[in-house]
Amino acid sequence: MDRISLIVPCYNEEQALPFLYKEIVKLAAEMPDQEFEFIFINDGSKDRTLELIKELREQDDRVHYVSFSRNFGKEAGIYAGLEAATGNYVSLIDADLQDPPSLIKEMYESLKTEDYDCVATRRIDRKGEPPVRSFFAKQFYKLINKISDTEVVDGARDFRLMTRQMVDAILEMSEYNRFSKGIFGWVGFKTKWIAFENVERVAGQTKWSFIGLFLYSLEGIIAFSTRPLVIASVFGILFCAIAFVMISVIVFKKLMFGDDVQGYASTLCVIFFIGGIQLFCLGILGQYLSKTYLETKKRPIYIVREKA
Repeated sequence: MDRISLIVPCYNEEQALPFLYKEIVKLAAEMPDQEFEFIFINDGSKDRTLELIKELREQDDRVHYVSFSRNFGKEAGIYAGLEAATGNYVSLIDADLQDPPSLIKEMYESLKTEDYDCVATRRIDRKGEPPVRSFFAKQFYKLINKISDTEVVDGARDFRLMTRQMVDAILEMSEYNRFSKGIFGWVGFKTKWIAFENVERVAGQTKWSFIGLFLYSLEGIIAFSTRPLVIASVFGILFCAIAFVMISVIVFKKLMFGDDVQGYASTLCVIFFIGGIQLFCLGILGQYLSKTYLETKKRPIYIVREKA
């Protein structure tokens, strides 16, 4: 009998958990030939999420949980869930039911009957999402696929079902600064994609702000591409060349025509512009340096307060 581990990262999801639990229990009943375990990762929730999980644990021995000492972020929750999973098939799913649990039946059948190591999902639309966020999300996927050797599928969700072999490969990547969508692509393995229409949250509020998503996208770019460093170098070479040409022109005009150097206002504009480019390039270098600094500290990805 195959065991399927369902990993559910949770942060302040007390309103959504009852709905999710009802759906995954229904799923398990529809797949009687498979054994299930439900692993809830409490990521430092400030509401009654942990209490609800403990109540579910008391009435259902398939329920397990890992509770962090504080909020470490969804990436840490994913990694903790993969470490805790014991199944030979492992699924990641959000607590808000934006990932339909019913798709796991189709995912499982594909892994059993076809030559795939992972079945993943992607949204074909962004219904209900602010237009500005949708626009920048599409631009992010275009950008990261151009500058990175790792493919990140547009609209890809963390919701997927993986074989034990793929899960073990992901766990070997124990880096502190994690970007799971990139890691899933980097480890390779054959992946089948299932497209579905966007589903609204069943309850509660999203924990992702626009700024949070922007910073998360920067994590992905820095984690899986060194092209920004090349861009900084190109800027340096380009402006050195422009400066050389401008100096040559000024010297030539002075020697040949006796022209005085003019343009106080334009000089200030040039100084501010080049200064901005320099700060931009320093920022790129700083981002890579800060990530290296955090990696060398060898801090744990998460700290467990209690588990069962």
